[in-house]
Amino acid sequence: MYVLISYDIVDNKVRTKVMKFLKNFGERIQQSVFECELDEPHYHRMKQGVEGMIDDSQDSVRYYRLCRVCMSRVVISGWGEVQEEEEGFEII
Repeated sequence: MYVLISYDIVDNKVRTKVMKFLKNFGERIQQSVFECELDEPHYHRMKQGVEGMIDDSQDSVRYYRLCRVCMSRVVISGWGEVQEEEEGFEII
């Protein structure tokens, strides 16, 4: 599944920690936005990891699960491109 993740995290150290963690799962496309191609177990592992780092009373993380049809409708203005699933890509 394709997942777009955006976050607004108050504490700089926590925000950096989350950003580094998410790099294990996908591509950072903007300061606080990641695109990830994940199967269900990796999605849940990633989500649980993020939820263990943030403060629910101050921070916000959104997970947008998009289907293939939705992906084909993504429009980008300016630089950048939609991240494509890489053959043989494996998350360790």
